Amino acid sequence: MKKFVVGVTGGIGSGKTAATDRFQSLGITVVDADLASRVVVESGRPALKAIEEHFGSDVIAPDGQLDRRALREIVFADPDERKWLERLTHPLIAQEILSQIQSSTSPYTILVSPLLLEGNQHQMVDRILVIDVPQDIQINRTIRRDTTTKAGVKAIIAAQMQRQQRCEKADDIIVNDKDLASLHEAIDRLHTTYLDMANARHKQL
Repeated sequence: MKKFVVGVTGGIGSGKTAATDRFQSLGITVVDADLASRVVVESGRPALKAIEEHFGSDVIAPDGQLDRRALREIVFADPDERKWLERLTHPLIAQEILSQIQSSTSPYTILVSPLLLEGNQHQMVDRILVIDVPQDIQINRTIRRDTTTKAGVKAIIAAQMQRQQRCEKADDIIVNDKDLASLHEAIDRLHTTYLDMANARHKQL
């Protein structure tokens, strides 16, 4: 039976994790593309060996795991290097995501990914929810969370799909510029809608 899948995306610092935590509390399985991307580059996996051979040992932490921050700084500063990394990892990540979606037993499934719309991941979902936020809030939230610099956050925002483009591709948008309670209210309303859509899908099958 084909699962009903809602893709959740948004720029860095938009509140995707807070949003998907709420869906999870409502009993919905959340498949996280970021976590899938960590699985495929775990120590001992072929992808990690290829990354070390290409970028050098500076991107490997003392414990043998990938130093994600060091790698991120390289690939966000050089589009060619980012494309190389994407060619290596994206097919592996897609396989891991599909496996997790097929294992889901909730009425519908959430796939959360910062790159949902940039690559082919949107083809795995039936509906797209964008968590949207003004850029100044993005920057402030990310600086507080990651203890990074304003320039560093701006470089990541510049490398991601632009806010207007992202919203144009959305079926649903939550503007997450208020408090957590407001975000939860918006998600609770959409949860009811998604349950109805998932039930309609199952009746058709």
